[in-house]
Amino acid sequence: MDKKLLAIKLLHTLVWAFFVTIIFYIFYSGLANKLTTFTWISIGLVIGEGLVLLLFKMFCPLTVIARKYSDSEKANFDIFLPEWLAKYNKEIFTAIYALGVALVLLRYFKVF
Repeated sequence: MDKKLLAIKLLHTLVWAFFVTIIFYIFYSGLANKLTTFTWISIGLVIGEGLVLLLFKMFCPLTVIARKYSDSEKANFDIFLPEWLAKYNKEIFTAIYALGVALVLLRYFKVF
């Protein structure tokens, strides 16, 4: 494997892990009714990530860069994830994020 592609895969995996962590933190915050400044910062960071994805036609910028070093058709060519998770990553974590934000908003507005 090309050293540049390996570096991109490592960085991409670390960025992915960061966003997954904050997505689960948002979900936990809403579920446990523990809203903090970090909850709102996390929500904002994920919105920012979504805007970046929109700018890059639903691709991570790291994927776009990695394409220069690989012609693989696999969903996980640019990240250290199982192929099924890389393929459905956006769907899975968008759903968890949306549920988490809904819980946070319900708690914030004291609906339950």
